Amino acid sequence: MDTIASLFSFITTPVSWVIVQFHKVYGAIFGADTGWAWGLSIVSLVILIRICLIPLFVKQIKATRAMQTLQPEMKKIQERYKNDKQRQSEEMMKLYKESGTNPLSSCLPILAQSPFFFALYHVLNGIATGKTIGVINDTLLASARKAHIVGAPLAAKFTDGSGKVAQLGASLTDVRVVTAVMIVLMSASQFYTQRQLMTKNVDTTVKTPFMQQQKMLMYVFPVMFAVFGINFPVGVLVYWLTTNVWTMGQQMYVIHNNPTPGSKAQAAYLERLYKHVTHHGKIRRRSEKAIVKAIVAKGRDRNEFERKFINGLTKAGLAAQADGSVVKSDVTAVATAEEGTTVAGAATPRRQQPKRQSKAQRQSGGAKPAGDSESTASSPSLEKADAPQDAKPAGAAKKATPQPGGGTRSRAQSGQRKGPQRPKSPSKK
Repeated sequence: MDTIASLFSFITTPVSWVIVQFHKVYGAIFGADTGWAWGLSIVSLVILIRICLIPLFVKQIKATRAMQTLQPEMKKIQERYKNDKQRQSEEMMKLYKESGTNPLSSCLPILAQSPFFFALYHVLNGIATGKTIGVINDTLLASARKAHIVGAPLAAKFTDGSGKVAQLGASLTDVRVVTAVMIVLMSASQFYTQRQLMTKNVDTTVKTPFMQQQKMLMYVFPVMFAVFGINFPVGVLVYWLTTNVWTMGQQMYVIHNNPTPGSKAQAAYLERLYKHVTHHGKIRRRSEKAIVKAIVAKGRDRNEFERKFINGLTKAGLAAQADGSVVKSDVTAVATAEEGTTVAGAATPRRQQPKRQSKAQRQSGGAKPAGDSESTASSPSLEKADAPQDAKPAGAAKKATPQPGGGTRSRAQSGQRKGPQRPKSPSKK
Protein backbone atom coordinates (compact mmCIF):
# COMPACT_ATOMS: atom_id res chain seq x y z
CA MET A 1 0.00 0.00 0.00
CA ASP A 2 2.92 2.35 0.69
CA THR A 3 4.18 1.80 -2.85
CA ILE A 4 0.76 2.64 -4.32
CA ALA A 5 0.48 5.73 -2.13
CA SER A 6 3.91 6.94 -3.22
CA LEU A 7 2.77 6.85 -6.85
CA PHE A 8 0.24 9.57 -6.01
CA SER A 9 2.68 11.69 -4.00
CA PHE A 10 2.36 14.49 -6.60
CA ILE A 11 -1.06 15.34 -5.15
CA THR A 12 -0.03 14.95 -1.51
CA THR A 13 0.88 18.62 -1.08
CA PRO A 14 -2.47 19.97 -2.38
CA VAL A 15 -4.41 17.51 -0.21
CA SER A 16 -2.42 18.35 2.92
CA TRP A 17 -2.84 22.08 2.21
CA VAL A 18 -6.66 21.72 1.98
CA ILE A 19 -6.75 19.77 5.26
CA VAL A 20 -4.68 22.44 7.01
CA GLN A 21 -6.96 25.23 5.81
CA PHE A 22 -10.05 23.45 7.09
CA HIS A 23 -8.22 22.66 10.34
CA LYS A 24 -7.63 26.36 10.95
CA VAL A 25 -11.37 27.01 10.73
CA TYR A 26 -12.51 24.09 12.89
CA GLY A 27 -9.57 24.47 15.28
CA ALA A 28 -10.76 27.96 16.16
CA ILE A 29 -14.15 26.47 17.11
CA PHE A 30 -13.40 23.10 18.74
CA GLY A 31 -9.70 23.43 19.60
CA ALA A 32 -6.64 22.75 17.46
CA ASP A 33 -5.76 19.38 19.07
CA THR A 34 -9.28 17.85 19.16
CA GLY A 35 -10.53 15.02 17.04
CA TRP A 36 -13.50 17.18 15.97
CA ALA A 37 -11.18 19.67 14.28
CA TRP A 38 -9.17 17.06 12.38
CA GLY A 39 -12.13 14.75 11.69
CA LEU A 40 -14.30 17.54 10.29
CA SER A 41 -11.35 18.69 8.19
CA ILE A 42 -11.26 15.27 6.53
CA VAL A 43 -15.06 15.28 6.06
CA SER A 44 -14.87 18.73 4.47
CA LEU A 45 -12.13 17.48 2.15
CA VAL A 46 -14.47 14.71 0.98
CA ILE A 47 -17.34 17.14 0.37
CA LEU A 48 -15.08 19.48 -1.59
CA ILE A 49 -13.80 16.65 -3.77
CA ARG A 50 -17.30 15.30 -4.44
CA ILE A 51 -18.58 18.75 -5.39
CA CYS A 52 -15.74 19.04 -7.90
CA LEU A 53 -16.70 15.61 -9.27
CA ILE A 54 -20.36 16.53 -9.91
CA PRO A 55 -19.74 17.25 -13.65
CA LEU A 56 -18.17 13.81 -13.92
CA PHE A 57 -21.17 12.32 -12.14
CA VAL A 58 -23.52 14.03 -14.61
CA LYS A 59 -21.47 12.56 -17.45
CA GLN A 60 -21.80 9.17 -15.83
CA ILE A 61 -25.61 9.52 -15.73
CA LYS A 62 -25.71 10.50 -19.41
CA ALA A 63 -23.56 7.51 -20.32
CA THR A 64 -25.89 5.27 -18.31
CA ARG A 65 -28.91 6.69 -20.15
CA ALA A 66 -27.15 6.06 -23.45
CA MET A 67 -26.68 2.46 -22.39
CA GLN A 68 -30.41 2.24 -21.73
CA THR A 69 -31.24 3.41 -25.26
CA LEU A 70 -29.20 0.50 -26.60
CA GLN A 71 -31.26 -2.09 -24.74
CA PRO A 72 -33.41 -3.09 -27.79
CA GLU A 73 -30.30 -3.57 -29.94
CA MET A 74 -28.64 -5.56 -27.17
CA LYS A 75 -31.67 -7.80 -26.92
CA LYS A 76 -31.57 -8.48 -30.68
CA ILE A 77 -27.88 -9.39 -30.48
CA GLN A 78 -28.56 -11.75 -27.57
CA GLU A 79 -31.35 -13.50 -29.42
CA ARG A 80 -29.36 -13.73 -32.67
CA TYR A 81 -26.18 -15.13 -31.09
CA LYS A 82 -27.61 -16.87 -28.03
CA ASN A 83 -25.61 -20.03 -28.80
CA ASP A 84 -22.34 -18.21 -29.54
CA LYS A 85 -21.17 -16.25 -26.50
CA GLN A 86 -17.93 -15.12 -28.11
CA ARG A 87 -19.70 -13.65 -31.16
CA GLN A 88 -22.26 -12.09 -28.83
CA SER A 89 -19.52 -10.30 -26.88
CA GLU A 90 -17.87 -9.12 -30.10
CA GLU A 91 -21.13 -7.68 -31.42
CA MET A 92 -21.77 -5.98 -28.07
CA MET A 93 -18.37 -4.30 -28.12
CA LYS A 94 -18.97 -3.24 -31.73
CA LEU A 95 -22.29 -1.69 -30.70
CA TYR A 96 -20.61 0.20 -27.82
CA LYS A 97 -17.97 1.55 -30.20
CA GLU A 98 -20.49 2.69 -32.83
CA SER A 99 -22.72 4.43 -30.27
CA GLY A 100 -19.83 5.96 -28.33
CA THR A 101 -20.88 4.47 -24.97
CA ASN A 102 -18.75 2.81 -22.32
CA PRO A 103 -20.12 0.10 -19.99
CA LEU A 104 -17.40 0.98 -17.45
CA SER A 105 -18.63 4.56 -17.06
CA SER A 106 -20.10 3.76 -13.65
CA CYS A 107 -16.56 3.40 -12.29
CA LEU A 108 -15.47 6.91 -13.31
CA PRO A 109 -16.20 8.63 -9.95
CA ILE A 110 -14.27 5.92 -8.09
CA LEU A 111 -11.31 6.15 -10.45
CA ALA A 112 -11.28 9.95 -10.17
CA GLN A 113 -11.21 9.75 -6.36
CA SER A 114 -8.31 7.31 -6.27
CA PRO A 115 -5.50 9.91 -6.36
CA PHE A 116 -7.07 11.89 -3.49
CA PHE A 117 -7.66 8.72 -1.50
CA PHE A 118 -4.08 7.50 -1.74
CA ALA A 119 -2.71 11.00 -1.14
CA LEU A 120 -4.74 11.23 2.09
CA TYR A 121 -3.52 7.78 3.07
CA HIS A 122 0.05 8.96 2.50
CA VAL A 123 -0.54 12.02 4.71
CA LEU A 124 -2.11 10.04 7.55
CA ASN A 125 0.58 7.38 7.35
CA GLY A 126 3.18 10.11 7.75
CA ILE A 127 1.33 11.33 10.85
CA ALA A 128 1.31 7.77 12.27
CA THR A 129 5.04 7.36 11.71
CA GLY A 130 5.87 10.87 12.95
CA LYS A 131 7.03 12.25 9.58
CA THR A 132 6.20 15.67 8.22
CA ILE A 133 4.65 15.56 4.78
CA GLY A 134 3.35 18.23 2.42
CA VAL A 135 2.53 21.45 4.27
CA ILE A 136 2.12 19.66 7.63
CA ASN A 137 5.01 20.85 9.80
CA ASP A 138 6.17 19.63 13.21
CA THR A 139 3.56 21.69 15.10
CA LEU A 140 0.66 20.37 13.03
CA LEU A 141 2.13 16.86 13.21
CA ALA A 142 2.13 16.92 17.02
CA SER A 143 -1.44 18.29 17.05
CA ALA A 144 -2.68 15.58 14.69
CA ARG A 145 -1.06 12.80 16.76
CA LYS A 146 -3.00 14.03 19.82
CA ALA A 147 -6.36 14.04 18.00
CA HIS A 148 -8.74 11.20 18.90
CA ILE A 149 -12.03 10.27 17.18
CA VAL A 150 -14.31 8.53 19.69
CA GLY A 151 -11.24 7.37 21.62
CA ALA A 152 -9.24 6.20 18.58
CA PRO A 153 -6.21 8.21 17.36
CA LEU A 154 -6.46 9.67 13.86
CA ALA A 155 -3.45 7.66 12.61
CA ALA A 156 -4.22 4.33 14.39
CA LYS A 157 -5.05 1.12 12.48
CA PHE A 158 -6.92 -2.06 13.36
CA THR A 159 -3.75 -4.10 12.87
CA ASP A 160 -1.57 -1.92 15.13
CA GLY A 161 -0.12 -3.51 18.24
CA SER A 162 -0.70 -2.36 21.80
CA GLY A 163 2.71 -0.69 21.98
CA LYS A 164 2.17 1.51 18.96
CA VAL A 165 -1.35 2.39 20.08
CA ALA A 166 0.00 3.30 23.54
CA GLN A 167 2.46 5.74 21.92
CA LEU A 168 -0.54 7.53 20.38
CA GLY A 169 -2.19 7.79 23.79
CA ALA A 170 -5.05 5.25 23.36
CA SER A 171 -6.00 1.68 24.26
CA LEU A 172 -5.99 -1.22 21.82
CA THR A 173 -9.61 -2.10 22.62
CA ASP A 174 -10.88 1.36 21.78
CA VAL A 175 -8.97 1.41 18.49
CA ARG A 176 -10.22 -1.99 17.34
CA VAL A 177 -13.83 -1.35 18.34
CA VAL A 178 -13.94 2.01 16.57
CA THR A 179 -12.20 0.73 13.43
CA ALA A 180 -14.38 -2.42 13.29
CA VAL A 181 -17.59 -0.36 13.53
CA MET A 182 -16.38 2.04 10.84
CA ILE A 183 -15.37 -0.83 8.52
CA VAL A 184 -18.81 -2.46 8.92
CA LEU A 185 -20.59 0.84 8.24
CA MET A 186 -18.35 1.51 5.26
CA SER A 187 -19.04 -1.92 3.70
CA ALA A 188 -22.77 -1.80 4.47
CA SER A 189 -23.20 1.63 2.88
CA GLN A 190 -21.38 0.48 -0.25
CA PHE A 191 -23.50 -2.67 -0.49
CA TYR A 192 -26.74 -0.72 -0.01
CA THR A 193 -25.75 1.77 -2.70
CA GLN A 194 -25.12 -0.96 -5.27
CA ARG A 195 -28.19 -2.95 -4.27
CA GLN A 196 -30.37 0.14 -4.56
CA LEU A 197 -29.04 0.63 -8.08
CA MET A 198 -29.71 -2.99 -9.08
CA THR A 199 -33.19 -3.39 -7.57
CA LYS A 200 -34.73 0.02 -8.30
CA ASN A 201 -32.88 1.82 -11.09
CA VAL A 202 -32.09 -0.86 -13.69
CA ASP A 203 -34.30 -2.03 -16.55
CA THR A 204 -34.53 -5.75 -15.81
CA THR A 205 -36.31 -6.67 -19.07
CA VAL A 206 -32.98 -7.11 -20.87
CA LYS A 207 -29.91 -8.92 -19.53
CA THR A 208 -26.76 -7.03 -20.51
CA PRO A 209 -23.07 -7.09 -19.53
CA PHE A 210 -23.70 -3.76 -17.81
CA MET A 211 -26.12 -5.42 -15.40
CA GLN A 212 -23.70 -8.26 -14.77
CA GLN A 213 -20.99 -5.71 -14.00
CA GLN A 214 -23.20 -3.89 -11.50
CA LYS A 215 -24.19 -7.14 -9.84
CA MET A 216 -20.53 -8.10 -9.50
CA LEU A 217 -19.63 -4.72 -7.99
CA MET A 218 -22.44 -5.09 -5.48
CA TYR A 219 -20.61 -8.00 -3.83
CA VAL A 220 -16.98 -7.23 -4.69
CA PHE A 221 -16.71 -3.70 -3.29
CA PRO A 222 -17.98 -4.46 0.25
CA VAL A 223 -15.56 -7.38 0.50
CA MET A 224 -12.69 -5.19 -0.72
CA PHE A 225 -13.51 -2.52 1.88
CA ALA A 226 -13.70 -5.12 4.64
CA VAL A 227 -10.35 -6.69 3.67
CA PHE A 228 -8.37 -3.51 3.07
CA GLY A 229 -10.14 -1.56 5.81
CA ILE A 230 -8.19 -3.25 8.59
CA ASN A 231 -5.03 -1.65 7.15
CA PHE A 232 -6.54 1.86 6.83
CA PRO A 233 -5.85 4.52 9.47
CA VAL A 234 -8.89 5.92 11.28
CA GLY A 235 -8.63 9.14 9.27
CA VAL A 236 -8.85 7.19 5.98
CA LEU A 237 -11.85 5.25 7.30
CA VAL A 238 -13.52 8.59 8.07
CA TYR A 239 -12.76 9.72 4.52
CA TRP A 240 -14.12 6.58 2.85
CA LEU A 241 -17.20 6.32 5.11
CA THR A 242 -18.06 9.93 4.30
CA THR A 243 -17.69 9.44 0.56
CA ASN A 244 -19.85 6.28 0.70
CA VAL A 245 -22.60 8.14 2.53
CA TRP A 246 -22.36 10.99 0.00
CA THR A 247 -22.62 8.50 -2.91
CA MET A 248 -25.60 6.79 -1.32
CA GLY A 249 -27.47 10.08 -0.79
CA GLN A 250 -26.57 11.34 -4.26
CA GLN A 251 -27.85 8.14 -5.87
CA MET A 252 -31.07 8.22 -3.85
CA TYR A 253 -31.68 11.73 -5.16
CA VAL A 254 -31.08 10.67 -8.77
CA ILE A 255 -33.28 7.57 -8.47
CA HIS A 256 -36.08 9.62 -6.93
CA ASN A 257 -36.01 12.47 -9.46
CA ASN A 258 -34.49 11.04 -12.66
CA PRO A 259 -34.97 7.26 -12.71
CA THR A 260 -33.87 4.90 -15.45
CA PRO A 261 -36.59 4.16 -18.05
CA GLY A 262 -38.21 0.77 -17.52
CA SER A 263 -37.11 0.46 -13.88
CA LYS A 264 -39.21 0.16 -10.74
CA ALA A 265 -38.07 3.64 -9.76
CA GLN A 266 -39.61 5.04 -12.97
CA ALA A 267 -42.93 3.34 -12.19
CA ALA A 268 -42.98 4.98 -8.74
CA TYR A 269 -41.89 8.34 -10.18
CA LEU A 270 -44.58 8.37 -12.90
CA GLU A 271 -47.21 7.42 -10.33
CA ARG A 272 -46.23 10.39 -8.16
CA LEU A 273 -46.12 12.65 -11.22
CA TYR A 274 -49.58 11.47 -12.32
CA LYS A 275 -51.09 12.31 -8.92
CA HIS A 276 -49.42 15.72 -8.95
CA VAL A 277 -50.57 16.56 -12.49
CA THR A 278 -54.15 15.42 -11.98
CA HIS A 279 -54.35 17.42 -8.75
CA HIS A 280 -52.84 20.68 -10.05
CA GLY A 281 -53.63 20.29 -13.76
CA LYS A 282 -50.14 21.26 -14.89
CA ILE A 283 -46.42 20.55 -14.57
CA ARG A 284 -44.25 23.08 -12.76
CA ARG A 285 -40.69 21.76 -12.60
CA ARG A 286 -38.37 21.90 -15.58
CA SER A 287 -37.05 18.40 -14.87
CA GLU A 288 -40.58 16.98 -14.93
CA LYS A 289 -41.28 18.67 -18.26
CA ALA A 290 -38.09 17.17 -19.69
CA ILE A 291 -39.20 13.68 -18.66
CA VAL A 292 -42.72 14.11 -20.09
CA LYS A 293 -41.22 15.54 -23.30
CA ALA A 294 -39.02 12.46 -23.67
CA ILE A 295 -42.00 10.15 -23.09
CA VAL A 296 -44.11 11.93 -25.72
CA ALA A 297 -41.25 11.81 -28.23
CA LYS A 298 -40.95 8.02 -27.89
CA GLY A 299 -44.38 7.42 -29.42
CA ARG A 300 -45.05 3.70 -29.78
CA ASP A 301 -41.64 2.85 -28.28
CA ARG A 302 -42.84 3.68 -24.77
CA ASN A 303 -42.50 1.05 -22.10
CA GLU A 304 -45.31 -0.29 -19.94
CA PHE A 305 -45.06 2.39 -17.24
CA GLU A 306 -44.94 5.26 -19.75
CA ARG A 307 -48.01 3.97 -21.62
CA LYS A 308 -49.87 3.67 -18.34
CA PHE A 309 -48.97 7.27 -17.50
CA ILE A 310 -50.15 8.64 -20.88
CA ASN A 311 -53.38 6.61 -20.76
CA GLY A 312 -54.01 7.81 -17.22
CA LEU A 313 -53.74 11.43 -18.34
CA THR A 314 -56.22 10.69 -21.15
CA LYS A 315 -58.70 9.21 -18.70
CA ALA A 316 -58.36 12.32 -16.53
CA GLY A 317 -59.13 14.59 -19.50
CA LEU A 318 -55.53 15.76 -19.93
CA ALA A 319 -53.10 15.54 -22.82
CA ALA A 320 -49.28 15.62 -22.77
CA GLN A 321 -47.76 17.99 -25.31
CA ALA A 322 -44.55 17.73 -27.32
CA ASP A 323 -42.88 20.46 -25.21
CA GLY A 324 -43.47 18.51 -21.98
CA SER A 325 -46.46 20.53 -20.77
CA VAL A 326 -49.90 19.11 -19.95
CA VAL A 327 -53.16 20.74 -21.06
CA LYS A 328 -56.83 19.90 -20.71
CA SER A 329 -58.25 17.79 -23.51
CA ASP A 330 -61.71 18.58 -25.02
CA VAL A 331 -61.96 15.38 -27.00
CA THR A 332 -65.24 13.52 -26.27
CA ALA A 333 -64.92 10.77 -28.87
CA VAL A 334 -63.89 7.27 -28.09
CA ALA A 335 -60.31 7.28 -26.71
CA THR A 336 -58.27 4.36 -27.93
CA ALA A 337 -54.98 3.31 -26.36
CA GLU A 338 -51.89 2.50 -28.38
CA GLU A 339 -52.51 -1.22 -28.07
CA GLY A 340 -55.91 -0.81 -29.72
CA THR A 341 -57.95 -1.16 -26.53
CA THR A 342 -60.52 1.39 -25.43
CA VAL A 343 -59.46 3.51 -22.50
CA ALA A 344 -61.68 3.09 -19.47
CA GLY A 345 -63.89 6.09 -18.76
CA ALA A 346 -64.29 7.14 -22.41
CA ALA A 347 -67.80 7.76 -23.80
CA THR A 348 -68.48 4.66 -25.90
CA PRO A 349 -71.85 4.41 -27.77
CA ARG A 350 -73.79 1.24 -26.97
CA ARG A 351 -75.48 -0.80 -29.67
CA GLN A 352 -79.21 -1.28 -29.08
CA GLN A 353 -80.53 -4.81 -29.50
CA PRO A 354 -83.99 -5.32 -31.14
CA LYS A 355 -86.84 -6.41 -28.90
CA ARG A 356 -87.49 -10.11 -29.07
CA GLN A 357 -90.97 -11.14 -30.32
CA SER A 358 -93.02 -14.15 -29.37
CA LYS A 359 -93.78 -17.00 -31.78
CA ALA A 360 -97.38 -15.89 -32.27
CA GLN A 361 -96.23 -12.33 -33.05
CA ARG A 362 -93.73 -13.64 -35.60
CA GLN A 363 -96.38 -15.80 -37.26
CA SER A 364 -98.97 -13.00 -37.35
CA GLY A 365 -96.49 -10.44 -38.66
CA GLY A 366 -95.58 -8.94 -35.26
CA ALA A 367 -97.29 -6.24 -33.21
CA LYS A 368 -96.30 -2.74 -34.35
CA PRO A 369 -95.42 -0.10 -31.80
CA ALA A 370 -97.82 2.68 -31.09
CA GLY A 371 -95.34 5.23 -32.41
CA ASP A 372 -95.51 3.67 -35.87
CA SER A 373 -99.24 4.30 -36.31
CA GLU A 374 -98.74 7.36 -38.47
CA SER A 375 -96.24 5.68 -40.74
CA THR A 376 -98.44 2.61 -40.94
CA ALA A 377 -101.44 4.72 -41.92
CA SER A 378 -99.45 6.27 -44.74
CA SER A 379 -98.07 2.99 -46.10
CA PRO A 380 -99.12 1.80 -49.55
CA SER A 381 -100.59 -1.46 -48.24
CA LEU A 382 -103.07 0.33 -46.01
CA GLU A 383 -103.98 2.73 -48.74
CA LYS A 384 -105.02 -0.26 -50.82
CA ALA A 385 -106.96 -1.67 -47.89
CA ASP A 386 -108.87 1.61 -47.45
CA ALA A 387 -109.84 1.72 -51.12
CA PRO A 388 -113.60 1.29 -52.01
CA GLN A 389 -114.79 -2.24 -52.38
CA ASP A 390 -116.48 -1.52 -55.69
CA ALA A 391 -113.11 -0.67 -57.20
CA LYS A 392 -112.02 -4.26 -56.85
CA PRO A 393 -112.98 -7.04 -59.29
CA ALA A 394 -115.84 -9.30 -58.37
CA GLY A 395 -113.57 -12.28 -58.09
CA ALA A 396 -111.33 -10.55 -55.66
CA ALA A 397 -114.27 -9.59 -53.47
CA LYS A 398 -115.46 -13.13 -53.44
CA LYS A 399 -112.10 -14.39 -52.28
CA ALA A 400 -111.98 -11.84 -49.53
CA THR A 401 -115.26 -13.13 -48.05
CA PRO A 402 -114.42 -15.17 -44.94
CA GLN A 403 -115.57 -18.79 -44.94
CA PRO A 404 -116.97 -20.51 -41.87
CA GLY A 405 -114.18 -21.88 -39.82
CA GLY A 406 -111.54 -20.52 -42.21
CA GLY A 407 -110.88 -17.02 -40.82
CA THR A 408 -107.60 -15.15 -40.71
CA ARG A 409 -106.87 -16.32 -37.22
CA SER A 410 -107.32 -19.96 -38.11
CA ARG A 411 -105.01 -19.56 -41.09
CA ALA A 412 -102.40 -17.90 -38.91
CA GLN A 413 -102.58 -20.70 -36.41
CA SER A 414 -102.28 -23.35 -39.12
CA GLY A 415 -98.92 -21.95 -40.12
CA GLN A 416 -99.98 -20.30 -43.38
CA ARG A 417 -98.34 -17.05 -44.34
CA LYS A 418 -100.44 -13.88 -44.02
CA GLY A 419 -101.21 -12.00 -47.24
CA PRO A 420 -101.84 -13.07 -50.84
CA GLN A 421 -100.99 -16.70 -51.40
CA ARG A 422 -98.99 -18.03 -54.31
CA PRO A 423 -101.21 -19.94 -56.75
CA LYS A 424 -100.79 -23.66 -56.78
CA SER A 425 -99.23 -25.45 -59.72
CA PRO A 426 -101.76 -26.93 -62.21
CA SER A 427 -100.10 -30.31 -61.90
CA LYS A 428 -101.09 -30.50 -58.19
CA LYS A 429 -104.82 -29.78 -58.76
